[in-house]
Amino acid sequence: MQVLTMLIPISLILGGLGLVGFVYTLRSSQYEDPDGDSQRILSDQWDDHPKP
Repeated sequence: MQVLTMLIPISLILGGLGLVGFVYTLRSSQYEDPDGDSQRILSDQWDDHPKP
C-alpha cells in the first residue's frame, strides 16, 4: 500500500505534464496545416533519396 502513495502522485504529475504539453502544441498552432502534409508526401521536392 505504500507504493500507491508514491505512484498516484507521480502518475498525476506525468498526466498533468502531458496535458500541458498538448495545450502548448494547440496554442502554438502546430495542428493548423493538415493539407500541407498530404501535399508534401506527393512532392519530389522533399525526397530524402532523389533518383540519380
